[in-house]
Amino acid sequence: MAQSDALPLSSAVALVTGGGRGIGRAIALRLASLGAGVAICGRDTTALEASVAELRKQTTRAFAQAADITRADDVASLVDKTQAALGPISILVNNAGIGMFGPVHEKSEADFDKTLDTNLKGVFLVSRAVVPHMIRRGGGDIVNISSLAGKNVFAGGGLYCASKWALQGLSGCMAEELREHGIRVSVVCPGSVFTEFAGRGPKDPTKVLTAGDVAHAVAMIVTQGPQSFLSEVHLRPVTKG
Repeated sequence: MAQSDALPLSSAVALVTGGGRGIGRAIALRLASLGAGVAICGRDTTALEASVAELRKQTTRAFAQAADITRADDVASLVDKTQAALGPISILVNNAGIGMFGPVHEKSEADFDKTLDTNLKGVFLVSRAVVPHMIRRGGGDIVNISSLAGKNVFAGGGLYCASKWALQGLSGCMAEELREHGIRVSVVCPGSVFTEFAGRGPKDPTKVLTAGDVAHAVAMIVTQGPQSFLSEVHLRPVTKG
């Protein structure tokens, strides 16, 4: 399908994890508005159904599947069914994530496992499933949604920061391994975003980012010229909270 300036992603297929709400939903809608076929996944089927209904107002190429990205069998099914429905995945946005905050010594082993499994292992499993297809096609974009917590530390952020610092390292290594195949691996690091995400406490919506701000950064990355590589984007609100 020929691309146009108005729809620069008309030949693309994007998979957005955690696309049922918040940042993932905003990213999915933004990519659809640029012409991409879009698949979303998540655990909440009600949220997925609402989001895919919104997607279908913009494109006939929309797909949703309930999936747990921490399970390899769920991931394999998600990738296979997405490509059967929409075609080869050319854009992967690893957005699904959770936050558990509080002193490390007060957290349980289950808290640790859930945070690292979702924020890190999930990225590994979904990327591992998609990358071979991208290599065969000679290119693609992988955008990992990290956080400024992957660059900084704060009291009560031990599990979350650990997962995001590790994601920074995983993403950097993936970028070096895959660039020779024409695959760009980028990281977006937002500060506080006004969403349903269970953060450290109430947020003043005038002093934080919106989900649309993060979606804008992702759109910028996946519409850049073929010779450039935006490896990392830091997003901060203009007004400090």
